[in-house]
Amino acid sequence: MAGHSKWANIQHRKGRQDKLRSKLFSKLAKDIAIASKMGGPDPDMNPRLRLAIANAKGQSMPKDNIQRAVDKGAGGEGADYDELRYEGFGPAGIGFIVEVSTDNKNRAAMEVRTAFSKNGGSLGETGSVSFGFDQVGQIEYPLETTDEDTMMMAAIEAGAEDAQTDEPNEDKFSDYEPVHTIMTARDDLGAVASALEAQFGEAKSVNLIWKAQNEIDDPEKAAQVMRLIDALEDCDDVQTVYHNFAMTEEAMATIEDE
Repeated sequence: MAGHSKWANIQHRKGRQDKLRSKLFSKLAKDIAIASKMGGPDPDMNPRLRLAIANAKGQSMPKDNIQRAVDKGAGGEGADYDELRYEGFGPAGIGFIVEVSTDNKNRAAMEVRTAFSKNGGSLGETGSVSFGFDQVGQIEYPLETTDEDTMMMAAIEAGAEDAQTDEPNEDKFSDYEPVHTIMTARDDLGAVASALEAQFGEAKSVNLIWKAQNEIDDPEKAAQVMRLIDALEDCDDVQTVYHNFAMTEEAMATIEDE
């Protein structure tokens, strides 16, 4: 997780934090509504909804917002969404995986393609990038949950593959909250999350993510890569953006100098 906290702080100093938080709430609400529509409004009987609500709570989404999203999905309101994955290449051949939830496939494809083309990248075929990533489980807990050693031991005993802890945040201007990050095999995510929840309570987030097998270290391209990430995240239908660019101290310094 080296550089994780500083990377979040850079995003904050660039004035994106409020915008990102607004988009995050929209994404969480969409996840809840889709889960409620597909499997019903009872989280005890709908594992996907239970996970979506837990993630929303972990991000301090207001209870009223959560309930509105549940009711919207349960009432059959809103469009039917397709969940898609786009793959592409950025500056210096950086690989990108872009997860999308959309009610208009043509609009989503055009927005993602435009974001790539206007920022030094290109859209690729399905499988052209994902072969270099592994889909794994990721669980996050706030730093104040427990100390690093206790979280590490609990994660190992629960069957996790790795656990890492951010350094405490010393930037008083950032609202980024450092976290313990626990990584699991894809199929072990549910079991590990349940074991940790029994010991520490609800996690800040529990997700399947795409983790790069190898990262590309090219600090001179950092600003271009950041612009592409920003453009993709600004697309209304985009849920999550993954890449294999190495966010080293040198790369982040280049971004700060922009």
